[in-house]
Amino acid sequence: MSFRFRTVAAALLSLASLATGGLTHAADLPVKAAKKAPDLPFFLVIDDRVSFSWMPKGTDPGMWSTRPDGSINGKTAKQVYSFTHFDLWAYGTNFFTISMFKSGQNDPSNPCIAPGLLSNFAAGNCAGATEIYGLFRSTLGWNELFNTKAFTAGPLHNISFEVGMDGNSENTFLAPAKRDVVAGLQFAFDLPYKGYINVAPLMYWEFSNHNAFTQCGTVFAGGAVPGTSCNSDGNVSYDPTWAVEINYYMDLGFLPPNMQFWSISGRAGWYGPKGDSNGLPALSGIGRLSTASKTELNSEPIRLTFDASKAVWGDKYSHFVDLWVAYRYWQNKFGLDHNAAPGVCTVAATGQSTNSCTESTVYGGVTVKF
Repeated sequence: MSFRFRTVAAALLSLASLATGGLTHAADLPVKAAKKAPDLPFFLVIDDRVSFSWMPKGTDPGMWSTRPDGSINGKTAKQVYSFTHFDLWAYGTNFFTISMFKSGQNDPSNPCIAPGLLSNFAAGNCAGATEIYGLFRSTLGWNELFNTKAFTAGPLHNISFEVGMDGNSENTFLAPAKRDVVAGLQFAFDLPYKGYINVAPLMYWEFSNHNAFTQCGTVFAGGAVPGTSCNSDGNVSYDPTWAVEINYYMDLGFLPPNMQFWSISGRAGWYGPKGDSNGLPALSGIGRLSTASKTELNSEPIRLTFDASKAVWGDKYSHFVDLWVAYRYWQNKFGLDHNAAPGVCTVAATGQSTNSCTESTVYGGVTVKF
């Protein structure tokens, strides 16, 4: 709802009250005073939810172990606890989510550098790592900003400016501390059955991260030339690059009325090469020993949701309790080349995959609205 619309609505309500009062006698005026126009809320929609999910085959690049038969295990189960917030106001939307990922022991916390191996290369067991990841996206709609419908045509619902940022922290030896920003446009399209699909071409800049393995002075850095063979403080910065983010949602409205408790949704994000994955361009090179970054695909192409609260308590409680199952696919995780990045995505000596830089898993969970 635009500011202009709110102003006009308030004025009409005031005029209607005055007109009604003009039909009364003078003696009635004190008790027939015009009613104050109701205040409209700043946020037209506020939606807060918490989720718990279980991911049986998560990954963390570089975290892998060898099975007794010699095969490589690069997978680890993860418990995921999430909070999400969405709001709609007069000129756009805001979305925020923060998640905690609790890994199994195949993704160990500091001081382990790998499952069963301490940073001093002695044998030792460490608890599974804990990662905190936050994401924020905000849009400003062109139709709302310019008080027009010019940016609605056919299935196109609106065009918006979009900005956002991401950040994470994890208690592994690597000690990642990702910070990035995005900016660009979002094109919002309508789908049948109250659905939508949003497509956002963006500029992506991961301006800060941390990698203890490349920090000067450690046995892992492999040299002592800051910026060439090691990073002075372990902090890494990358080049700005392109990104495309897509998300969609649609009720399965073609089902019979007594089965309309189902919906599908999904998302995908492509992020272009951002320079050397270690922040050390001299190591980029070509071939399987390269540490050059590659295009990253982070996706959940489909999530099937059952609206349990609507099924039990009716339409009034739609999506208060959701049960869902999804497929997650993440290739070149964090921009690491799954066919190279020796010691992380591949075994340095042989080039064999560690199965830790591509995540492919079915997982499920429950979401509660409050």
